[in-house]
Amino acid sequence: MKAITVRGIAPNVAIKLKEIASKENKSLNQLMLDLIQIRVGIKKEKKFTRTYDDLDFLFGKWSDKEFDMVQTKIDDERIIDPELWK
Repeated sequence: MKAITVRGIAPNVAIKLKEIASKENKSLNQLMLDLIQIRVGIKKEKKFTRTYDDLDFLFGKWSDKEFDMVQTKIDDERIIDPELWK
């Protein structure tokens, strides 16, 4: 794979690029690759990504009793019956 060095980046631009990379949880190298691919038309930007929030009311609403009930059921389902594997 080719390596390209970019010289002459202004300090304020470098700082902004690092901030964006950090915000997007990417390395500076990955951010630059993504930006280049978008600019040359290889990678399309997601413009109409839909965010769903119709189930948000369910999060963080279980009582400890409800959580224990659900977790017990999950734990019961994870038990492997050795007789089934003979």
